[in-house]
Amino acid sequence: MTHPTATPTPRICPNCDGFATVAITTGSRDRHGHLCTITVDCRTCNGRGTLPARRVREAARV
Repeated sequence: MTHPTATPTPRICPNCDGFATVAITTGSRDRHGHLCTITVDCRTCNGRGTLPARRVREAARV
């Protein structure tokens, strides 16, 4: 008898801990005096914050 398998939930990215996009200041200011910022995405999860769940292998039967 086989058991129904649930869809595995995605796991949080180990490199960014779920904070996939960050804003970094460049140190310069625009003509209004505001700090210039750029946004950078995590390279591992491509800005999603999660990775696909690992596949669970079925145990060998004896």
